Amino acid sequence: MIKRFIVIVALFSAFWAKAQENTSSPYSYYGVGITNFKGTVENRAMGGLSTFSDSIHMNLTNPAGYGKLARTTYTVGASLESTDQKTQDSKDQTKNVSLDYLGLGVPVGRFGFGVGLIPYSSVGYRIYDIEEDGASRLKGRGGMNKVFLSAAYAINRDLSIGVNADYNFGNIQHRRTVVREGVQYGTRDIDRSDLSGFSFNFGVDYQKKLNSGLKLHASAVYTPEADITSESYREIANVAFSANGETIFNAKTFDMESQDITLPSKATFGLGIGRPNKWFLGGEYSAFGSIPEISVFSTPVNDVEYNDGNAYRLGGYIVPEYSSLTSYFKRIVYRFGGRFEETGLQLNGESIDEFGISFGLGLPIGGDFSNLNLGLEYGQRGTTSSGLIQENFFKLSIGLSLNDQWFVKRKFN
Repeated sequence: MIKRFIVIVALFSAFWAKAQENTSSPYSYYGVGITNFKGTVENRAMGGLSTFSDSIHMNLTNPAGYGKLARTTYTVGASLESTDQKTQDSKDQTKNVSLDYLGLGVPVGRFGFGVGLIPYSSVGYRIYDIEEDGASRLKGRGGMNKVFLSAAYAINRDLSIGVNADYNFGNIQHRRTVVREGVQYGTRDIDRSDLSGFSFNFGVDYQKKLNSGLKLHASAVYTPEADITSESYREIANVAFSANGETIFNAKTFDMESQDITLPSKATFGLGIGRPNKWFLGGEYSAFGSIPEISVFSTPVNDVEYNDGNAYRLGGYIVPEYSSLTSYFKRIVYRFGGRFEETGLQLNGESIDEFGISFGLGLPIGGDFSNLNLGLEYGQRGTTSSGLIQENFFKLSIGLSLNDQWFVKRKFN
């Protein structure tokens, strides 16, 4: 099992550097980009629900979930997203492949520990503006990742508490190229910010068996505000165009004043009920602060407001017969969910909201409670009103949850 995980880590780590630009949304221009979902494929397939924790899956969104683990768990996930973008008079389509998470969870008695890597936000867009006397091209790439270290403690069989310590790092780059009629050379400016800093979040997980055979699930996660540092510089240059491409000359670089960016606080509360290994249904509410703005970028931004946001999620799963010996399909976990999010971003007086519906399968593999998880989500972001862009996307996700058993007491010397 360990050898299998090492191979997977090597493959995904080699791919990570090529998967940084994992969005093509013009809305990723604002702040530190589009905030990524930080859960597993299993969570995403249930509408992003993080209330449910069990003994064989990592819960990346609630650190208290590590207190429920019974086996060492390795998890990795990736996704393919196809997006249709449209305005009132034009359409476009984009595709992106991304690595979504990589993690390891280890139970040690009443304690549980986790470590891993998750993209925090993504920037990736290309915007062309053609006018009678010239044209401009805007291009952005980059984002922010986080390495996390988690610890949890099971106070008793019902209640667990946990904490995450995150190191956030990455860079964001915005590039603008402008050409004017009658001007021999165009101009290009690049604004880049290198981001780094620490953040924390805290979680509680409560699960209580009821006399009816059902189990009640309740959870809470709180992420306080955190300041990270932005070291920025600006490069200005002339550009000449030819059949062979662009030629850059007269490039000059200027260091910008460093800036502290405040990552917003977030509070999430969830409640659910189900019959263990049979079905589960839960709901969740999140409230979070406004997205941070990086003020050094020179590209003008008009009619934009950054407000607080909210998210609502509903989801669950069904297992026909968890321990069936005669039918593989009865042991499959069938997941479903839906979500709605008020992102807090407002452009031209329009709120940029997002919703999605999702479905998924948990496919058992091997004999050690490992599983292959598939998820499909359809979602929509933005609007065509007020000259804005509406995005309709399909996201196909695949994840592995592999289980092993460490720290087993020997029965014989």
